[in-house]
Amino acid sequence: MPIHYDKSDHIVRITIDRYEKRNAIDLDHGHALARAWQEFNEDDDAWVAIVTGVKDTFCVGGDLNMLNTLVEKGRASGNRNEWTAVKDESGVRWTLKGYDIYKPIVAAVNGFCMAGGFEMLGATDIRIASTTAVFQIPEPKRGLMAMGGTTARLPRQLSWVHAMELLLVAERVDAQRALELGLVNEVVEPEQLEDAALRWARRITANAPLAVQATKRSALTGFQKTLRDAFAAEEEIGADNMMNEDAAEGSRAFLEKRAPVWRGQ
Repeated sequence: MPIHYDKSDHIVRITIDRYEKRNAIDLDHGHALARAWQEFNEDDDAWVAIVTGVKDTFCVGGDLNMLNTLVEKGRASGNRNEWTAVKDESGVRWTLKGYDIYKPIVAAVNGFCMAGGFEMLGATDIRIASTTAVFQIPEPKRGLMAMGGTTARLPRQLSWVHAMELLLVAERVDAQRALELGLVNEVVEPEQLEDAALRWARRITANAPLAVQATKRSALTGFQKTLRDAFAAEEEIGADNMMNEDAAEGSRAFLEKRAPVWRGQ
């Protein structure tokens, strides 16, 4: 399988496996990865996902041969709408642009995280990098613009100047610089990456899954609204969460001085 999908203890591990191409995403991998995201999103027993790449590479983005074919096809039509249509043939949904997943996603970044790989990174919530990780949005160096969500996400996630450093300079940054920019949460040695990602995932699964999802939903919804409307959305989402069984279990467990047993209901 081009994309490995494994689940244990409510944690899904999604692994890109095309090492001979540095985990570049071609049509098959793009559609398979999109299906993996959908499976994770629709599985009530899956609470957190970890996304990574095999060996010492995370993902270098879309396969250049495929992208060149799509670009030439779109340009030949002379129609911008045609470009959009052929772009969708690549299974661009794998970057999670326009596809909201309210469950937490942890990125375990090993080696190159570039172009579309970086765009997918922007859809993750917790990011662990190995000391060998390299980050780049190289599109401007090729006469292109990143179109997988990065220009929309990054200025909302980092300070303006740090986002513009990555977007406009378009040069590689190492793991330590990524940590300084606030792009990643933690940097570890390569042999510690898998354990570190699992540790973060388990810290999340210790919490009530529906409350976690409601919290992420509220945060993402708030980005699209004024502060006043974000407050209203928070109130509505929070009130809905109060109606589930886990909310009652959390209160009971606290009063009974025991660990809660989450059911995701």
